[in-house]
Amino acid sequence: MKKKLAGLLVLGAAMLTAAACQSEDLTSAWRGGTYDLTIWCAEEVVSLTTSQLNTFVSQYEGTTINFKVEAVGEGDAASSILTDVTASADIYCFAQDQLSRLVNASALTPIGGTYANQIKENNDGGSVAAASVGDLVYSFPLTSDNGYYMYYDKTVVSADHIDSLTDIIADCKTAGKKIYFEGTSAWYNAAFFFGTGCESTWTTDSSGAFTGYTDDYDSDKGLIAAKGMYELLSESNVYVSGSNAGTGFGSGAAVVVSGTWDYSAAVEALGDNLGCADLPSFTVDGSSYHLGSFSGNKLMGVKPHTDAPTAALCNSIAAYLTGYDCQMERFNSKSWGPSNKEAQGSEAVQASPSLAALAAQNEYATPQGQYPIDWWNVAGAIGSSIAASDGSETALKSILSTYSSSLSGMATTA
Repeated sequence: MKKKLAGLLVLGAAMLTAAACQSEDLTSAWRGGTYDLTIWCAEEVVSLTTSQLNTFVSQYEGTTINFKVEAVGEGDAASSILTDVTASADIYCFAQDQLSRLVNASALTPIGGTYANQIKENNDGGSVAAASVGDLVYSFPLTSDNGYYMYYDKTVVSADHIDSLTDIIADCKTAGKKIYFEGTSAWYNAAFFFGTGCESTWTTDSSGAFTGYTDDYDSDKGLIAAKGMYELLSESNVYVSGSNAGTGFGSGAAVVVSGTWDYSAAVEALGDNLGCADLPSFTVDGSSYHLGSFSGNKLMGVKPHTDAPTAALCNSIAAYLTGYDCQMERFNSKSWGPSNKEAQGSEAVQASPSLAALAAQNEYATPQGQYPIDWWNVAGAIGSSIAASDGSETALKSILSTYSSSLSGMATTA
């Protein structure tokens, strides 16, 4: 795992007035001490997070905190943490699908008291649910933007074609341009299956262990999705498996399916020619299906600490970094979508082209639940198998059957 050290800050801090994340108020316990803390966040916000930490501590005196801010992406956090929980970051950001694994591995503890109440009151319901297992809150909502939609070059794809995958493919062929869609990722290729009404949902117990699932990818609806996927993935002169706007538009793409984290790169690449829209529809056997998607959240977690003052300090920092001011700073500089309800209602957020496209796509989205790590591998393989197939029903049915067979045992081994 590549980690980028942003800097070491030796800073002063004192108590916040909020209650600690445990059931009792421990905020006063960390005043006057010296602490060494590591924070993991996405590479693109390392500098901003460092600045926010500076702001957090600059107004206080009496406590020394040595911060080390490192770049570990939300998608990679759980794998790194579960290798050695005690040696991992004190505060870390992660995607919501990792919550069950982290809880099951005792890498998170329930948040109680005032902080739990603040999380529920200040954030939208979807992000609160994403941060919880059952009735217990385990993490701090960071964003409500972990979904995807379409960036496109308005000089290539005409406005009256953005609703049709077939028309978009034709426009790109005519212009000699590419379509970047990460078909080998289970997160992205679920768009086709959700678009036809398929589901893959997994249940967990109170410890976060997987106990069962409902999945109908291997069905008539799934076959329609596979046919739609083949239409795109078989176009080797147009299709590229990728989702990075900077790389895509810089390499001749006219369409990139990605999310809010890529908005700045997309603007830099296309400027006024950039368009943002919900995903198109695909057509199979004369019927049209709007591509679905996952909708989800990024969360911030605090590693369990046996030292009560350190635990209280980490909770105070996490609460600050996920509060209104810091969420607005991330929106203003990186276009990240807030989970904080006050921030969501701001004029600037309401006017964002990227968040407007996300909101439109969320009408067709499935809230992201918890999935075993092996599911991401076997569901992702559907895309590469379809791309390598001849597109016949026999081949596509075989791919879906292989996928379905691979699910057996995941609920008890995850």
